[in-house]
Parts: sequence; C-alpha cells; structure tokens
Amino acid sequence: MSNSLLAPGAILVLWTLVMLIWTGVTRFRALAKAGIDLKEAPPGGRGVNLETILPPETNWKSHNYTHLLEQPTIFYAVIVFLQLSGGSTDLTRGLAWAYVVLRIVHSLWQSTVNRIPVRFAIFSLATLCLLALSLLAVIATLG
Repeated sequence: MSNSLLAPGAILVLWTLVMLIWTGVTRFRALAKAGIDLKEAPPGGRGVNLETILPPETNWKSHNYTHLLEQPTIFYAVIVFLQLSGGSTDLTRGLAWAYVVLRIVHSLWQSTVNRIPVRFAIFSLATLCLLALSLLAVIATLG
C-alpha cells in the first residue's frame, strides 16, 4: 500500500467514477427494457424523474453515486489538511484506507442488496473513521 495519505482519496475518486458508469449502464438498460426512447423525453428531465419509472434496483446505483458526492467531500478536505500539516502518519493512513474500503463496501451493498440495517452499520463505521481523521486534522493543523 502507498505511504501517501492522498492515495486513498485518489482511489475513492476512481471508485466514484466506476459508480457513475455503473449507474449509466444500468439506467440505459432499464430504459431500453421499459421501451423508453430518450429522444422522446421532454426537455429538462433529470435522473430524479426516473425514480418512479425504473426498478428500485436500478435506482440504488444512482442513490449511491449521489452519496459518494456528499460525505466523501469532507474526507477529501480532511486528507489534504492532514497531508499539508504533516499529519500523515500510519494511523491517519490506516484510517483513510479503512474509510475508503468501507465506502466501497457500502457502495456494493447499497447497489446490490440494500438492506438498511447493514448499510447503516457500514456507513456508521466509515463515519467513525472520518470523525477520527477530522479530529486528528484539527490537532495537526493547530499543533
């Protein structure tokens, strides 16, 4: 594994783009299966308009992609703060990798099985990693 604290962030960015592609592929397949021609769609339509048209399993991927553009933005800032303030340690790198692995597991779970108690547990563990990283970033930037 890399000694760079930024490597987990780069991996999470790549994973987010994988989820975007997975979202697109599953949506286009579901639209084709439903006999919906995008050329006939009214102007200004958005992904949210597909919620009632596409099966839940298709929408799950889109929901997860949206989630990857929410809380992880804090993660990206925190690892940059840590990197710039000299807070890149074995502990912070371990927490950063744990966060990324948990977010990928969360993505796979939400996109395929999507049972909420397990999804919430995975999310909670990732959030605890982010909280610890945030506290360490505060210490590193104030110290």
